[in-house]
Amino acid sequence: MKYYPPTPISSQARTFNSSDLSRNATKVFAAAEDHPVDVTRRDGEDLVLMSKRESHARDQLLEIAARLIAAATDERGSLEHRMSQMFPWMLPLSPDGQRECAQDLLDASRASFSTGQAHLAIAELTAWKETASALAAGGGADPRSG
Repeated sequence: MKYYPPTPISSQARTFNSSDLSRNATKVFAAAEDHPVDVTRRDGEDLVLMSKRESHARDQLLEIAARLIAAATDERGSLEHRMSQMFPWMLPLSPDGQRECAQDLLDASRASFSTGQAHLAIAELTAWKETASALAAGGGADPRSG
C-alpha cells in the first residue's frame, strides 16, 4: 500500500513523466521550485522532487510536531510549563505571554498540519522566539502578552 502525504490545499499538484526530466528539465525544475512535483516512472516507484527549502520546512515542521506531542501528552504542570520545557526560549516571556505563546503555537501547528503549509507553524514559532530573545536581551515588557 502506497502512502501519499496530503497535498496542500492552496497548491495544484503537478505531475511529470520521468522522461520530462531529460527532455525539458528546466520546466520540471521550475515547477519543483514552487512546490513539490510528482515524477512518474514506468520502471520503478514514483518520486517527489522538491526544493531544499521545502524539504527543510517539512523537517522543521516534524521537529515542532514531535515537541508539541511530547508537551501535550505529559500530564505534569500547565500546558505553558510543559511547552517551556520543550521550547526553553519561552522562559523570558511573562506567564501570560507563555500561555498565549503555547496556544498560538498549537493553533498555527494545527493549521500547518491540516493544510500542508509548514510555514504557518514555523513563522509563528519564529515570531515568538524573536520576542523572547528580545526580552532576554533587555528589550522591555513582553509586547505580545495581554
